[in-house]
Amino acid sequence: MTLNGDPFPAYSDGGGSNDQLQAAVQANQDPTKKRQQPRKPLRQSNIVERNERSLLCLTLQNPIRKACISIVEWRPFEYLILTMICCNCIALAVYQPYPAQDSDTKNTILEQIEYLFIVVFTVECVLKVIALGFLLHTGAYLRNAWNILDFIIVVIGLVSTVLSRMNIQGFDVKALRAFRVLRPLRLVSGVPSLQVVLNAILRAMVPLLHIALLVMFVIIIYAIIGLELFCGKLHSTCVDPATGQLSQREPSPCGFAASAYHCDVTGHMANMGVKWQCQSNTSWMGPNNGITNFDNFGLAMLTVFQCVSLEGWTDVMYWVNDAVGREWPWIYFVTLVILGSFFVLNLVLGVLSGEFSKEREKARARGLFQKFREKQQLEEDVKGYMDWITQAEDIEPVNDDGEDEQPNGEELDEEGEEKQEITARLCGSVRWKRFHTWNRRSRRGCRKLVKSQTFYWLVIVLVLLNTLVLTSEHYGQQLWLDNFQSWFLSLFHVIHVILR
Repeated sequence: MTLNGDPFPAYSDGGGSNDQLQAAVQANQDPTKKRQQPRKPLRQSNIVERNERSLLCLTLQNPIRKACISIVEWRPFEYLILTMICCNCIALAVYQPYPAQDSDTKNTILEQIEYLFIVVFTVECVLKVIALGFLLHTGAYLRNAWNILDFIIVVIGLVSTVLSRMNIQGFDVKALRAFRVLRPLRLVSGVPSLQVVLNAILRAMVPLLHIALLVMFVIIIYAIIGLELFCGKLHSTCVDPATGQLSQREPSPCGFAASAYHCDVTGHMANMGVKWQCQSNTSWMGPNNGITNFDNFGLAMLTVFQCVSLEGWTDVMYWVNDAVGREWPWIYFVTLVILGSFFVLNLVLGVLSGEFSKEREKARARGLFQKFREKQQLEEDVKGYMDWITQAEDIEPVNDDGEDEQPNGEELDEEGEEKQEITARLCGSVRWKRFHTWNRRSRRGCRKLVKSQTFYWLVIVLVLLNTLVLTSEHYGQQLWLDNFQSWFLSLFHVIHVILR
Protein backbone atom coordinates (compact mmCIF):
# COMPACT_ATOMS: atom_id res chain seq x y z
CA MET A 1 0.00 0.00 0.00
CA THR A 2 1.42 3.38 -1.03
CA LEU A 3 0.59 6.52 0.92
CA ASN A 4 2.02 9.07 -1.52
CA GLY A 5 -0.40 11.27 -3.38
CA ASP A 6 -3.79 9.61 -3.08
CA PRO A 7 -4.10 8.34 0.48
CA PHE A 8 -5.56 4.97 -0.55
CA PRO A 9 -5.08 4.49 -4.30
CA ALA A 10 -6.23 0.87 -4.17
CA TYR A 11 -9.72 2.09 -3.27
CA SER A 12 -10.06 4.92 -5.75
CA ASP A 13 -12.57 2.85 -7.74
CA GLY A 14 -15.85 1.54 -6.38
CA GLY A 15 -18.36 3.00 -3.93
CA GLY A 16 -18.01 0.36 -1.22
CA SER A 17 -14.41 1.28 -0.64
CA ASN A 18 -15.34 4.93 0.00
CA ASP A 19 -17.69 3.84 2.79
CA GLN A 20 -14.91 1.82 4.36
CA LEU A 21 -12.54 4.77 4.08
CA GLN A 22 -15.01 7.09 5.82
CA ALA A 23 -15.49 4.56 8.62
CA ALA A 24 -11.73 4.29 9.13
CA VAL A 25 -11.34 8.07 9.23
CA GLN A 26 -14.17 8.40 11.75
CA ALA A 27 -12.69 5.64 13.94
CA ASN A 28 -9.34 7.39 13.85
CA GLN A 29 -10.82 10.77 14.71
CA ASP A 30 -10.54 10.40 18.51
CA PRO A 31 -6.79 9.59 18.57
CA THR A 32 -6.22 12.46 16.16
CA LYS A 33 -8.05 14.88 18.44
CA LYS A 34 -6.07 13.55 21.40
CA ARG A 35 -2.81 14.18 19.60
CA GLN A 36 -3.94 17.67 18.59
CA GLN A 37 -4.60 18.72 22.19
CA PRO A 38 -2.10 21.28 23.47
CA ARG A 39 0.63 19.75 25.58
CA LYS A 40 2.55 21.27 28.43
CA PRO A 41 5.96 22.37 27.24
CA LEU A 42 8.84 20.23 28.42
CA ARG A 43 11.80 21.95 29.99
CA GLN A 44 15.03 20.07 29.65
CA SER A 45 17.40 19.94 32.56
CA ASN A 46 20.16 21.91 30.81
CA ILE A 47 17.86 24.57 29.31
CA VAL A 48 16.79 27.47 31.51
CA GLU A 49 13.29 28.91 31.55
CA ARG A 50 13.07 32.07 29.46
CA ASN A 51 10.58 34.91 29.29
CA GLU A 52 9.33 36.53 26.11
CA ARG A 53 11.23 39.75 26.80
CA SER A 54 14.54 40.46 28.47
CA LEU A 55 15.53 43.88 29.83
CA LEU A 56 12.12 45.14 28.59
CA CYS A 57 13.32 45.31 25.00
CA LEU A 58 14.97 42.10 23.81
CA THR A 59 12.57 39.45 22.53
CA LEU A 60 13.33 35.80 21.87
CA GLN A 61 13.76 36.57 18.17
CA ASN A 62 16.38 39.22 18.81
CA PRO A 63 19.68 38.01 17.31
CA ILE A 64 21.74 39.33 20.25
CA ARG A 65 19.59 37.52 22.79
CA LYS A 66 19.50 34.37 20.69
CA ALA A 67 23.29 34.39 20.57
CA CYS A 68 23.52 34.92 24.36
CA ILE A 69 21.06 32.08 24.98
CA SER A 70 23.05 29.77 22.74
CA ILE A 71 26.28 30.61 24.56
CA VAL A 72 24.78 30.25 28.05
CA GLU A 73 23.18 26.89 27.21
CA TRP A 74 26.32 25.65 25.46
CA ARG A 75 27.85 22.92 27.58
CA PRO A 76 31.53 23.81 26.87
CA PHE A 77 30.82 27.34 28.13
CA GLU A 78 29.72 25.91 31.47
CA TYR A 79 32.86 23.79 31.63
CA LEU A 80 34.96 26.87 30.84
CA ILE A 81 33.42 28.80 33.74
CA LEU A 82 34.00 25.91 36.14
CA THR A 83 37.61 25.68 34.97
CA MET A 84 38.11 29.41 35.55
CA ILE A 85 36.63 29.10 39.06
CA CYS A 86 39.05 26.27 39.88
CA CYS A 87 41.97 28.29 38.52
CA ASN A 88 40.87 31.27 40.60
CA CYS A 89 40.80 29.08 43.71
CA ILE A 90 44.34 27.93 42.97
CA ALA A 91 45.47 31.53 42.46
CA LEU A 92 43.94 32.57 45.80
CA ALA A 93 45.69 29.69 47.54
CA VAL A 94 49.09 30.48 45.99
CA TYR A 95 48.90 34.23 46.73
CA GLN A 96 51.09 35.16 49.71
CA PRO A 97 50.47 38.53 51.39
CA TYR A 98 53.36 40.55 52.79
CA PRO A 99 53.36 43.33 55.44
CA ALA A 100 53.57 47.02 54.52
CA GLN A 101 52.11 46.35 51.05
CA ASP A 102 55.26 44.59 49.94
CA SER A 103 55.08 42.13 47.07
CA ASP A 104 57.15 39.84 44.92
CA THR A 105 57.12 38.62 41.33
CA LYS A 106 54.67 35.81 42.01
CA ASN A 107 52.10 38.11 43.63
CA THR A 108 52.48 40.63 40.80
CA ILE A 109 51.70 37.96 38.21
CA LEU A 110 48.72 36.75 40.21
CA GLU A 111 47.37 40.30 40.45
CA GLN A 112 47.55 40.61 36.68
CA ILE A 113 45.76 37.29 36.25
CA GLU A 114 43.09 38.58 38.61
CA TYR A 115 41.94 41.02 35.90
CA LEU A 116 41.38 38.05 33.57
CA PHE A 117 39.14 36.36 36.11
CA ILE A 118 37.14 39.55 36.64
CA VAL A 119 36.63 39.97 32.89
CA VAL A 120 35.50 36.35 32.42
CA PHE A 121 33.06 36.44 35.31
CA THR A 122 31.69 39.81 34.24
CA VAL A 123 31.12 38.58 30.69
CA GLU A 124 29.33 35.53 32.06
CA CYS A 125 27.09 37.72 34.22
CA VAL A 126 26.23 40.01 31.29
CA LEU A 127 25.42 37.07 29.00
CA LYS A 128 23.10 35.52 31.58
CA VAL A 129 21.34 38.84 32.23
CA ILE A 130 20.67 39.29 28.50
CA ALA A 131 19.57 35.68 28.08
CA LEU A 132 17.38 35.41 31.18
CA GLY A 133 16.44 38.95 32.07
CA PHE A 134 17.53 40.83 35.16
CA LEU A 135 14.86 40.86 37.88
CA LEU A 136 11.28 41.70 36.94
CA HIS A 137 9.90 38.37 35.67
CA THR A 138 9.88 34.71 36.60
CA GLY A 139 13.09 32.92 35.74
CA ALA A 140 15.14 36.12 35.70
CA TYR A 141 18.81 36.17 36.64
CA LEU A 142 18.37 37.55 40.14
CA ARG A 143 15.41 35.28 40.89
CA ASN A 144 17.91 32.48 41.57
CA ALA A 145 19.76 32.49 44.90
CA TRP A 146 22.94 31.07 43.35
CA ASN A 147 22.92 33.79 40.69
CA ILE A 148 22.54 36.41 43.42
CA LEU A 149 25.71 35.07 45.04
CA ASP A 150 27.54 35.19 41.69
CA PHE A 151 26.31 38.73 41.03
CA ILE A 152 27.47 39.99 44.44
CA ILE A 153 30.92 38.45 43.94
CA VAL A 154 31.25 40.03 40.48
CA VAL A 155 30.12 43.46 41.69
CA ILE A 156 32.54 43.40 44.64
CA GLY A 157 35.38 42.40 42.31
CA LEU A 158 34.60 45.25 39.91
CA VAL A 159 34.26 47.82 42.70
CA SER A 160 37.52 46.78 44.36
CA THR A 161 39.35 46.90 41.01
CA VAL A 162 38.02 50.37 40.16
CA LEU A 163 38.79 51.78 43.60
CA SER A 164 42.31 50.35 43.55
CA ARG A 165 42.90 52.15 40.22
CA MET A 166 41.50 55.44 41.53
CA ASN A 167 43.81 55.46 44.59
CA ILE A 168 41.24 57.05 46.90
CA GLN A 169 42.86 58.33 50.09
CA GLY A 170 41.51 57.10 53.39
CA PHE A 171 39.76 54.09 51.92
CA ASP A 172 41.09 50.58 52.47
CA VAL A 173 40.59 48.61 49.27
CA LYS A 174 41.99 45.47 50.87
CA ALA A 175 38.80 45.15 52.90
CA LEU A 176 36.84 44.67 49.67
CA ARG A 177 39.47 42.44 48.12
CA ALA A 178 39.05 40.13 51.09
CA PHE A 179 35.66 39.17 49.63
CA ARG A 180 37.51 37.28 46.91
CA VAL A 181 37.47 34.31 49.27
CA LEU A 182 33.78 33.94 48.37
CA ARG A 183 34.61 33.00 44.78
CA PRO A 184 35.12 29.30 45.54
CA LEU A 185 31.45 29.28 46.51
CA ARG A 186 30.66 29.70 42.83
CA LEU A 187 31.51 26.05 42.41
CA VAL A 188 28.28 25.33 44.27
CA SER A 189 26.22 27.14 41.62
CA GLY A 190 27.91 25.18 38.84
CA VAL A 191 27.90 21.68 40.34
CA PRO A 192 24.41 20.24 41.04
CA SER A 193 25.73 17.66 43.52
CA LEU A 194 27.19 20.43 45.69
CA GLN A 195 23.86 22.22 45.56
CA VAL A 196 22.18 19.10 46.92
CA VAL A 197 24.65 18.96 49.82
CA LEU A 198 24.33 22.66 50.66
CA ASN A 199 20.53 22.56 50.39
CA ALA A 200 20.52 19.59 52.75
CA ILE A 201 22.60 21.54 55.28
CA LEU A 202 20.35 24.59 55.04
CA ARG A 203 17.18 22.53 55.41
CA ALA A 204 18.69 20.76 58.42
CA MET A 205 19.17 24.01 60.35
CA VAL A 206 15.84 23.77 62.20
CA PRO A 207 16.31 20.13 63.29
CA LEU A 208 19.91 20.96 64.23
CA LEU A 209 18.62 23.81 66.39
CA HIS A 210 16.43 21.32 68.25
CA ILE A 211 19.42 19.04 68.77
CA ALA A 212 21.47 22.02 69.98
CA LEU A 213 18.79 22.74 72.58
CA LEU A 214 18.92 19.10 73.66
CA VAL A 215 22.72 19.27 74.00
CA MET A 216 22.40 22.49 76.01
CA PHE A 217 19.86 20.80 78.27
CA VAL A 218 22.22 17.87 78.92
CA ILE A 219 25.13 20.24 79.62
CA ILE A 220 23.04 22.30 82.06
CA ILE A 221 21.83 19.22 83.96
CA TYR A 222 25.32 17.77 84.33
CA ALA A 223 26.77 21.18 85.21
CA ILE A 224 24.30 21.49 88.07
CA ILE A 225 25.11 17.97 89.27
CA GLY A 226 28.86 18.66 89.05
CA LEU A 227 28.39 21.96 90.88
CA GLU A 228 26.73 20.13 93.76
CA LEU A 229 29.26 17.29 93.91
CA PHE A 230 32.66 18.79 93.04
CA CYS A 231 32.44 22.46 93.99
CA GLY A 232 35.82 23.63 95.38
CA LYS A 233 37.35 20.15 95.20
CA LEU A 234 39.98 20.84 92.52
CA HIS A 235 42.08 23.48 94.30
CA SER A 236 43.91 21.38 96.93
CA THR A 237 47.43 20.21 96.11
CA CYS A 238 50.57 19.07 97.92
CA VAL A 239 52.69 21.94 99.28
CA ASP A 240 55.36 22.57 101.86
CA PRO A 241 53.47 24.12 104.83
CA ALA A 242 56.49 26.11 105.87
CA THR A 243 57.42 27.73 102.58
CA GLY A 244 54.32 27.15 100.41
CA GLN A 245 56.43 25.44 97.77
CA LEU A 246 54.55 23.12 95.43
CA SER A 247 55.62 19.49 95.38
CA GLN A 248 55.42 19.14 91.59
CA ARG A 249 56.11 21.30 88.56
CA GLU A 250 52.66 20.41 87.23
CA PRO A 251 50.57 20.02 90.37
CA SER A 252 47.54 17.76 90.53
CA PRO A 253 44.65 17.78 93.00
CA CYS A 254 44.79 15.83 96.23
CA GLY A 255 42.22 14.88 98.84
CA PHE A 256 41.57 13.33 102.23
CA ALA A 257 39.28 10.49 101.20
CA ALA A 258 40.53 6.94 101.57
CA SER A 259 40.91 6.41 97.79
CA ALA A 260 41.96 9.98 96.97
CA TYR A 261 45.52 11.03 96.14
CA HIS A 262 47.59 11.50 99.29
CA CYS A 263 50.74 13.54 99.49
CA ASP A 264 54.04 11.73 99.90
CA VAL A 265 55.30 12.37 103.40
CA THR A 266 58.93 12.70 102.31
CA GLY A 267 58.18 13.75 98.74
CA HIS A 268 61.01 14.37 96.32
CA MET A 269 63.21 16.13 98.90
CA ALA A 270 63.75 13.37 101.41
CA ASN A 271 67.27 14.50 102.15
CA MET A 272 65.94 17.82 103.34
CA GLY A 273 63.23 16.30 105.53
CA VAL A 274 60.32 18.12 103.87
CA LYS A 275 56.83 16.89 104.81
CA TRP A 276 54.20 17.68 102.19
CA GLN A 277 50.63 18.45 103.11
CA CYS A 278 47.42 18.68 101.08
CA GLN A 279 46.21 22.27 101.31
CA SER A 280 43.74 24.37 99.31
CA ASN A 281 45.07 27.81 100.25
CA THR A 282 48.06 27.77 97.88
CA SER A 283 49.37 29.67 94.90
CA TRP A 284 48.06 26.99 92.59
CA MET A 285 44.79 28.05 90.93
CA GLY A 286 43.77 24.60 89.77
CA PRO A 287 43.99 22.46 86.60
CA ASN A 288 44.39 24.41 83.37
CA ASN A 289 45.16 27.63 85.27
CA GLY A 290 41.94 27.40 87.22
CA ILE A 291 39.63 27.05 84.24
CA THR A 292 38.73 23.39 84.71
CA ASN A 293 36.64 23.21 87.87
CA PHE A 294 33.06 23.14 89.14
CA ASP A 295 33.24 26.22 91.38
CA ASN A 296 30.41 28.10 89.64
CA PHE A 297 27.76 27.39 87.04
CA GLY A 298 29.64 28.98 84.13
CA LEU A 299 32.91 27.11 84.67
CA ALA A 300 30.96 23.92 85.37
CA MET A 301 29.23 24.23 81.97
CA LEU A 302 32.62 24.83 80.33
CA THR A 303 34.09 21.74 81.99
CA VAL A 304 31.09 19.62 80.99
CA PHE A 305 31.36 20.90 77.43
CA GLN A 306 35.03 19.90 77.40
CA CYS A 307 34.04 16.39 78.45
CA VAL A 308 31.24 16.20 75.84
CA SER A 309 33.68 17.22 73.11
CA LEU A 310 35.99 14.35 74.27
CA GLU A 311 38.87 16.80 74.55
CA GLY A 312 40.83 15.62 77.60
CA TRP A 313 37.81 14.31 79.48
CA THR A 314 39.87 11.49 80.98
CA ASP A 315 42.24 14.06 82.55
CA VAL A 316 39.29 15.80 84.18
CA MET A 317 38.00 12.46 85.50
CA TYR A 318 41.43 11.58 86.94
CA TRP A 319 41.70 14.98 88.63
CA VAL A 320 38.30 14.49 90.24
CA ASN A 321 39.29 10.96 91.31
CA ASP A 322 42.43 12.37 92.97
CA ALA A 323 40.37 14.98 94.78
CA VAL A 324 37.32 13.05 96.02
CA GLY A 325 38.19 9.36 95.50
CA ARG A 326 37.77 6.93 92.67
CA GLU A 327 34.78 4.85 93.83
CA TRP A 328 31.92 6.70 92.13
CA PRO A 329 33.02 9.80 90.05
CA TRP A 330 33.54 7.59 87.00
CA ILE A 331 29.77 7.06 86.87
CA TYR A 332 29.27 10.79 86.37
CA PHE A 333 31.82 11.10 83.55
CA VAL A 334 31.05 7.84 81.72
CA THR A 335 27.32 8.55 81.59
CA LEU A 336 28.08 12.12 80.48
CA VAL A 337 30.23 10.89 77.57
CA ILE A 338 27.77 8.17 76.54
CA LEU A 339 24.70 10.42 76.68
CA GLY A 340 26.19 13.74 75.63
CA SER A 341 28.74 12.63 73.03
CA PHE A 342 27.94 9.18 71.70
CA PHE A 343 24.18 9.69 71.60
CA VAL A 344 23.18 13.35 71.39
CA LEU A 345 26.00 14.66 69.21
CA ASN A 346 25.66 11.74 66.82
CA LEU A 347 22.09 12.88 66.24
CA VAL A 348 23.65 15.71 64.24
CA LEU A 349 25.10 13.21 61.79
CA GLY A 350 21.76 11.43 61.65
CA VAL A 351 19.85 14.62 60.83
CA LEU A 352 22.35 15.66 58.16
CA SER A 353 22.27 12.20 56.63
CA GLY A 354 18.47 12.19 56.59
CA GLU A 355 18.21 15.62 54.99
CA PHE A 356 20.84 14.72 52.42
CA SER A 357 18.90 11.59 51.51
CA LYS A 358 15.72 13.65 51.12
CA GLU A 359 17.42 16.19 48.86
CA ARG A 360 19.00 13.45 46.79
CA GLU A 361 15.63 11.74 46.39
CA LYS A 362 14.03 15.03 45.38
CA ALA A 363 16.70 15.63 42.74
CA ARG A 364 16.34 12.06 41.53
CA ALA A 365 12.54 12.38 41.45
CA ARG A 366 12.78 15.59 39.41
CA GLY A 367 15.02 13.87 36.90
CA LEU A 368 12.75 10.82 36.70
CA PHE A 369 9.67 13.00 36.28
CA GLN A 370 11.32 14.88 33.44
CA LYS A 371 12.26 11.62 31.72
CA PHE A 372 8.73 10.31 32.29
CA ARG A 373 7.21 13.40 30.71
CA GLU A 374 9.44 13.04 27.68
CA LYS A 375 8.73 9.31 27.44
CA GLN A 376 5.00 9.89 27.81
CA GLN A 377 4.97 12.44 25.01
CA LEU A 378 6.97 10.11 22.79
CA GLU A 379 4.60 7.23 23.55
CA GLU A 380 1.60 9.41 22.67
CA ASP A 381 3.16 10.25 19.34
CA VAL A 382 3.99 6.61 18.61
CA LYS A 383 0.53 5.45 19.72
CA GLY A 384 -1.17 7.96 17.47
CA TYR A 385 0.94 6.89 14.52
CA MET A 386 0.28 3.19 15.24
CA ASP A 387 -3.47 3.86 15.50
CA TRP A 388 -3.36 5.47 12.10
CA ILE A 389 -1.48 2.47 10.67
CA THR A 390 -3.92 0.04 12.34
CA GLN A 391 -6.93 1.80 10.89
CA ALA A 392 -5.32 1.73 7.49
CA GLU A 393 -4.70 -2.01 7.78
CA ASP A 394 -8.32 -2.63 8.81
CA ILE A 395 -9.62 -1.43 5.46
CA GLU A 396 -7.03 -3.43 3.52
CA PRO A 397 -8.58 -6.21 1.31
CA VAL A 398 -8.50 -9.67 2.79
CA ASN A 399 -6.06 -12.12 1.24
CA ASP A 400 -7.79 -14.05 -1.52
CA ASP A 401 -5.97 -17.21 -0.75
CA GLY A 402 -7.21 -17.22 2.84
CA GLU A 403 -4.33 -19.48 3.76
CA ASP A 404 -2.28 -18.70 6.78
CA GLU A 405 1.11 -20.07 7.13
CA GLN A 406 0.94 -22.72 9.82
CA PRO A 407 3.77 -24.82 11.09
CA ASN A 408 3.85 -28.35 9.73
CA GLY A 409 2.39 -30.82 12.22
CA GLU A 410 4.64 -33.63 11.10
CA GLU A 411 7.73 -31.54 11.77
CA LEU A 412 6.49 -30.74 15.29
CA ASP A 413 5.89 -34.39 15.99
CA GLU A 414 9.39 -35.29 14.82
CA GLU A 415 10.96 -32.60 17.02
CA GLY A 416 8.94 -33.77 20.01
CA GLU A 417 10.03 -37.34 19.51
CA GLU A 418 13.69 -36.29 19.34
CA LYS A 419 13.38 -34.37 22.61
CA GLN A 420 11.72 -37.34 24.29
CA GLU A 421 14.52 -39.61 23.13
CA ILE A 422 17.17 -37.29 24.55
CA THR A 423 15.33 -37.02 27.86
CA ALA A 424 14.98 -40.81 28.04
CA ARG A 425 18.68 -41.24 27.49
CA LEU A 426 19.51 -38.87 30.35
CA CYS A 427 16.88 -39.80 32.89
CA GLY A 428 15.69 -43.20 31.79
CA SER A 429 17.92 -45.18 34.10
CA VAL A 430 16.21 -46.60 37.15
CA ARG A 431 19.27 -46.04 39.31
CA TRP A 432 19.43 -42.42 38.25
CA LYS A 433 15.77 -41.95 39.14
CA ARG A 434 16.28 -43.50 42.59
CA PHE A 435 19.37 -41.39 43.28
CA HIS A 436 17.60 -38.25 42.08
CA THR A 437 14.61 -38.99 44.36
CA TRP A 438 16.85 -39.69 47.37
CA ASN A 439 18.89 -36.55 46.73
CA ARG A 440 15.78 -34.40 46.43
CA ARG A 441 14.29 -35.77 49.66
CA SER A 442 17.58 -35.37 51.52
CA ARG A 443 17.98 -31.76 50.42
CA ARG A 444 14.37 -31.03 51.36
CA GLY A 445 14.93 -32.50 54.82
CA CYS A 446 18.18 -30.58 55.34
CA ARG A 447 16.53 -27.37 54.18
CA LYS A 448 13.66 -27.89 56.61
CA LEU A 449 16.11 -28.60 59.41
CA VAL A 450 18.29 -25.58 58.71
CA LYS A 451 15.31 -23.20 58.59
CA SER A 452 13.77 -24.48 61.82
CA GLN A 453 13.85 -22.53 65.09
CA THR A 454 15.53 -25.42 66.89
CA PHE A 455 18.47 -25.36 64.49
CA TYR A 456 18.63 -21.56 64.75
CA TRP A 457 19.01 -21.65 68.53
CA LEU A 458 21.38 -24.58 68.26
CA VAL A 459 23.66 -22.49 66.05
CA ILE A 460 23.43 -19.59 68.51
CA VAL A 461 24.49 -21.89 71.37
CA LEU A 462 27.35 -23.29 69.30
CA VAL A 463 28.50 -19.77 68.45
CA LEU A 464 28.49 -18.84 72.13
CA LEU A 465 30.43 -22.00 72.96
CA ASN A 466 32.87 -21.17 70.18
CA THR A 467 33.31 -17.69 71.63
CA LEU A 468 33.94 -19.11 75.10
CA VAL A 469 36.52 -21.51 73.73
CA LEU A 470 38.27 -18.68 71.90
CA THR A 471 38.32 -16.49 75.01
CA SER A 472 39.75 -19.34 77.10
CA GLU A 473 43.07 -19.06 75.28
CA HIS A 474 45.77 -17.49 77.44
CA TYR A 475 49.50 -17.30 77.79
CA GLY A 476 51.16 -20.37 79.27
CA GLN A 477 48.10 -22.62 78.94
CA GLN A 478 48.44 -26.38 79.23
CA LEU A 479 48.72 -28.81 76.31
CA TRP A 480 45.35 -30.48 76.90
CA LEU A 481 43.62 -27.09 76.56
CA ASP A 482 45.37 -26.51 73.20
CA ASN A 483 44.19 -29.88 71.95
CA PHE A 484 40.66 -29.30 73.20
CA GLN A 485 40.44 -25.89 71.51
CA SER A 486 41.70 -27.22 68.18
CA TRP A 487 39.36 -30.23 68.31
CA PHE A 488 36.30 -28.19 69.22
CA LEU A 489 36.90 -25.48 66.61
CA SER A 490 37.45 -28.06 63.86
CA LEU A 491 34.32 -29.97 64.83
CA PHE A 492 32.25 -26.80 64.96
CA HIS A 493 33.32 -25.66 61.50
CA VAL A 494 32.78 -29.10 59.96
CA ILE A 495 29.24 -29.36 61.37
CA HIS A 496 28.38 -25.83 60.29
CA VAL A 497 29.68 -26.32 56.73
CA ILE A 498 27.93 -29.69 56.26
CA LEU A 499 24.55 -28.43 57.45
CA ARG A 500 24.78 -25.25 55.45
